[in-house]
Amino acid sequence: MPKGSEELTNARKEEILDACAALYEAMGFRDIGARTSFTRTSIYNYFQTKEEIFLALLQREHERWSADLEELARQEGPMSTERFADAMARILEKRGCMLKLMSMNLYDMEGNSRLENLVAFKQAYAGALRAVTRCLVKSFPNMAADEVQAFLYAFFPFLFGVYPYTSHTEKQLAAMEAAHVDYTQYSIYGLVKAFVENLLRAFS
Repeated sequence: MPKGSEELTNARKEEILDACAALYEAMGFRDIGARTSFTRTSIYNYFQTKEEIFLALLQREHERWSADLEELARQEGPMSTERFADAMARILEKRGCMLKLMSMNLYDMEGNSRLENLVAFKQAYAGALRAVTRCLVKSFPNMAADEVQAFLYAFFPFLFGVYPYTSHTEKQLAAMEAAHVDYTQYSIYGLVKAFVENLLRAFS
């Protein structure tokens, strides 16, 4: 680990993560080095594998998502199903990077990361679970504990499929057309809002 204060170390990690986010379409250690003040070798002082960078970026995205959810929980009281679904969809609309990372192979990201990094990510993930729970409890005070749990166990797995169903490359679109795949184009907002509304109605 590089010498220096914890603040400096964290600032350097953030610089690497910023570069990773900016170059996410064509990810590579050389590209990250070109966008930061670090060489490829020095990046390994902070992240030992490409998967560790992805996992750290996913952690940061979860922390930012949780902060938005906590703000929603502080500001809003009981809400209608439609209003809650709208709020959740608008918050997730800003987290395209998180949704894209979630659609990748999380198993490999976790498996190729050191335990300390995996623990840090799991803490951020747990924070997101708690934040969604607080939003549900605040918005729907009559919602039973088992219903909240059922919502979480449906909502979080759903998030892993949002990006592939809302974001397509030209190559993917051409392949679907050639394969005669019928599909409806949804935005992140539209897909999340519809899912949350339908899920909440199942509990009403």
